[in-house]
Parts: sequence; C-alpha cells; structure tokens
Amino acid sequence: MERCGAVVSSVLAVVLVLQLGLTPIMAQQEQQTGLAGKEVILNCKITNHQRDTTCAWKYKYKEVSSTIISFSKTQIFKGKAPMTHRSELKSDSKQLKVSDLSLDDAGIYTCACHSPAVSISLHVFKLTVSSNGYFLANEDLELTLMQNSSHSQPHLSIELFNISNKIVTTEILQDEAPQKYTLKLKQLKATDSGTWMCHVYSNSPLINQNISFDVKVLGFGEERSEIMYTTVDNAVILSWHLNFRKIEWKEGFIGKLNWEPQENAAIHELFNFSVTTRRELHKTKKSNHIWFEMPGRKTDSTIEVKIPKAQLNYAGRYRCQLEINSRRIWSTRALVVMQVSANPAGPLSRGSKMTLLCQVSGPLPPNAHLLWERVNGTEMEIKKSKQQEAKVEVNVSAPGLWNCHLMENNNRKISLNYTVEEAHVWNSYALIGAIIGASVLVISLACVCIITAMSWQRRRKRAKRMAQAKQYLLEKKTCQCQRRMYK
Repeated sequence: MERCGAVVSSVLAVVLVLQLGLTPIMAQQEQQTGLAGKEVILNCKITNHQRDTTCAWKYKYKEVSSTIISFSKTQIFKGKAPMTHRSELKSDSKQLKVSDLSLDDAGIYTCACHSPAVSISLHVFKLTVSSNGYFLANEDLELTLMQNSSHSQPHLSIELFNISNKIVTTEILQDEAPQKYTLKLKQLKATDSGTWMCHVYSNSPLINQNISFDVKVLGFGEERSEIMYTTVDNAVILSWHLNFRKIEWKEGFIGKLNWEPQENAAIHELFNFSVTTRRELHKTKKSNHIWFEMPGRKTDSTIEVKIPKAQLNYAGRYRCQLEINSRRIWSTRALVVMQVSANPAGPLSRGSKMTLLCQVSGPLPPNAHLLWERVNGTEMEIKKSKQQEAKVEVNVSAPGLWNCHLMENNNRKISLNYTVEEAHVWNSYALIGAIIGASVLVISLACVCIITAMSWQRRRKRAKRMAQAKQYLLEKKTCQCQRRMYK
C-alpha cells in the first residue's frame, strides 16, 4: 500500500511539473484570423537581448512542421514551408507578413528564439461571391464561406449587412457545415450596388470577423411609369436610364430596343447599342421606320427613342434589353395614344346630329375605361365605355365643349377636348373671312391700277417730249437751208 501511494504521488508530481512548465508556453499562444486573398501580419515578441540571436518563424499544421524563415541580426534564410514564397520578414519588428492567403495557410505559426516561444493560431476564412460580384438586376446573390484552422472548425453564426448597414434575411445552407456555408439572396436590385459586409461570429474559439465585399448590379436607374400617355401629334420621348457609369461597371455589354405594336404582333427591332469597357455608348439604327429619332451622345447613360408626332399606330410596347455573357434583363414601357374626331366633321347645323368618337391605341391598364362628358353639362351628357374598351362614341345635337378622359379606377390618366360649333357661327366666321379677303383683293387691284396709270402717264409725257424735240430739230434744219438759198 505504501509503495502504491508513493507511485501515485510521483505521478501527481510529474503532472504538476508538466502543467507548470507548459502554462507559460500555452499562455503565449494567440488566436488570429485572416482572409483568403488578403495579407496577414503576425507579431513576434522579441526582447532586446534576443535581437542578436538566431530566430525562426515556423509553421505547423496537424503534425507536419516546417520552417518559413530563419533570421539573425545580419542574415535571413528562406525555409521550405508552403507559404515561404509569399512571406516577408519586417527587419525592425521581425513581424511576418504573409500575402495572398489561402485556406491551406491555416495552422500554428511560431516565432522561436528562446523559451517561451510565441505561437499564433491562424484561422483562415474564404468568402466567394457568385459571378465575381457582377450581376444583372433580378439575379440571385450566392455567397460561399469556408474556414480552416489547425483545430476543429467551430460552428459559425453568420449575418449579412447591405449597403445601408441593415441586416438582410438570407437562406443559409449548412449541409457541409462547419467547413462550408452557403448563403442565398434572391432578386438583387440595381440599387443594391455597393459594399456589403458578412459578419462571422463564434464563441469558442472567440471569433468576431467582418468580411466586406463589393456588389455591382447592372440595371435600370430610377424607373418611371411603365405606361406613358399622349395625344395624337404630340411629341413623346421614351427613356431608360442605365446605371453602368454610376457603379463603374468594367465589362462591356450589348443591348437593343424592340417595338411590339400590338400583343402577339410582329416585333420590330428599332436599334441596337453597345457599351464598351471605356463605358462609351454606341447606337445603330436597325429599322426602316422614319417616324422615330435616336437622341443622345456616346457619353450618355440613357437609352432614348423620340417620336416627334405621335400617331395611333405608333402605340404599343417598347422594350429595352441588356445582355452580357448570354444573361439578359429588360424593361418595358407602354405607349398609349389618344385621338378624338367627329362624324360628320365641321359645324353642327340646327336640328342635325353628329357623333363624337374618342379612341385610344396601345395596352390599357386592367381597370381602365373611356369617358365622354360635356363641360357644364348634365349627367345625361356623360358616356362611359366598358373596361379596357378602346373607343367610345357619343351622339351630340347641341353645340358645346366636350372632354374625353381615360380613367383608371378614379384616376384621370389623359384628357382631350373637342368643341362642337353651330353652323351659323361658323358661316359668320366664313363671311367675315370672305369680306376681309375681298377687301384685300380690291385694295391690291386698286394699287395695281394706280401703279399702271402712273406708269402709262410717265410714258406718254416722255413720248410727247420726244416728239417736241424732233419737231424742233426739223424746224431748225429747214431754217438753215433757206438762208443758204438766199445767199
């Protein structure tokens, strides 16, 4: 029994000695994190009396150990560790800088001069962004987070912050956790372009790491109304603002503008365009239609089509499409054109009637209808069409001002008026115009006569003077001949 007690006491003593010996060494081990593709700087705590001694940075992963760099006051020797060619020693502080980190660089880094050595456990994270961070609007963002360390990988808590520093709810797949996590965010918007942050947290070991990454979403800027309304003969411009300059998009892409006059009708390509890596915009007209124009310069960021004088048959859907690496996105504008007319045209005679027609061309909203109403009229002088009916007629038997409205629910989208005039009023106008025209004609004829008479009178006086001069010369010549005969 005494012998057994002595053995137990000896074992306890050995364990105690080992604990006392290892405690300073373990106390020197630090935890540090790094990001794949970035650089990390590891500190070496060297006292003044150790500066002249030979020291070394060593790397250990699992059970494999190798030297990165050994150094003295005057010499530096490169080792054979995997990251040696990417490592650099700072001569003053003896810090080790490892560039272009990879997941395989995780492990224990030891700066050994004399005991106690300084050991750093490097935990490396790698965040991969789908499509290299370049997206089209409405595409999904997918993040892959991987980790590696010399110890067992901890389970991580992950949060995603957008450009406004607000937490975004994502779908997190943990099928391969804790080594790999996948985060999915659906349907990015053009306004999501900017710097995002992935926050990684763990209690044991304590990890509190922020990983920032850039997201560029190519798309259309501030969206205007999807439906534009105009009347016949008015000018209209349909435009799409692209955000490639604002987000400094570095890749070239192409696009085109299509026009679909009616649903399921043939689609016409009006023009195509391309944006170079220098962010220059070039347009090429593809259609023979002469009723539209392509304003803008190559330094613009806006795709525009201008219609100087809108007509009913110019209505329809105009779609601007962007394409890059077989990925596409588009934005559609609908053009609705309104026209009013009368049958028969002209003034309204007493006792007769005319029909006013209001019609629109183009895709209408679901709850849209047309409405004729007489200004300052009664409820009986209102005519309403059925929903999504493209025209409405009203019979008129009295003069007045009529308005046609395109309504969506209770909202007025566009209006156009027509004035019905009485025939005698119109005849009075015609009579006044005829009198004024006749007066102008008479005055013109009088002026012509006066000018002609004056011209005739001047010619007559000139002829008379010529005859007198001729007679005078003749008489003078006769006188001279008679004098010679007398002599």
